[in-house]
Amino acid sequence: MGRGDKKTTKGKRYASSYGNARPQTATKVTAGKAPAAKAPVAKAPAKKATKKAAAK
Repeated sequence: MGRGDKKTTKGKRYASSYGNARPQTATKVTAGKAPAAKAPVAKAPAKKATKKAAAK
């Protein structure tokens, strides 16, 4: 149950092979669907520095 075992994920990585223990479905993009575009984020307006009144 280590690197030599081709039935485990670690063994598949070591042997550079794929199969049921190491599927590739997570890396594939489904055909026909475009990635969703992110909406632009509006930045908050910069705050103006105000002068403090001197204590009398």
